[in-house]
Amino acid sequence: MTKRRAYILLADGFECVEAIAPIDVLNRAGVEVVRVAVGSNRDITSSHGLVTLRADLLIEDADFATGDAIILPGGNPGYINLRNSEAVCRAVTDYYEEGRIVAAICGAPTVLAAAGIARGRHLTCHSTVVEEMGDYNYEGGAVVEDDNLITAAGAGVSIDFALAVAARLVDSETLSRVYRGMEVAR
Repeated sequence: MTKRRAYILLADGFECVEAIAPIDVLNRAGVEVVRVAVGSNRDITSSHGLVTLRADLLIEDADFATGDAIILPGGNPGYINLRNSEAVCRAVTDYYEEGRIVAAICGAPTVLAAAGIARGRHLTCHSTVVEEMGDYNYEGGAVVEDDNLITAAGAGVSIDFALAVAARLVDSETLSRVYRGMEVAR
């Protein structure tokens, strides 16, 4: 199996655990995770100012054609900054339309609405943005998968969200190794 690649889009105000969990889990699974800064600075600060991550590159320099998944963490105002970016909406639209994985957690599913994609799909999101998801089938719950779309409710299910993404990118043996290494019950 060829090495898989996931792009995680980071904007100022991201939720720490919603970004770090996918980076960590996918790294453990052998997936190349490319951290992409949405904005003009490669240093991106979390919503509570607790963590600053250094992105690998700026969104304007990203070649998303080489990826298998695109991941959108939430956090306030992180998800708003993602949603307001034309480049983010374009990349998410391309991934969705090409059948590649689009994964969004917390408030980040609102990026789907901003991009005008995935209408009628089943999803979950943070309770504070449910009303913004009017053209979607909101199911609630921790993690919802609908074809190439993976959504999650928020910070408390970040590991489950990351494992759902990993399950789409690696074989079952690799995924089992990640579960064992993290002491995750199945």
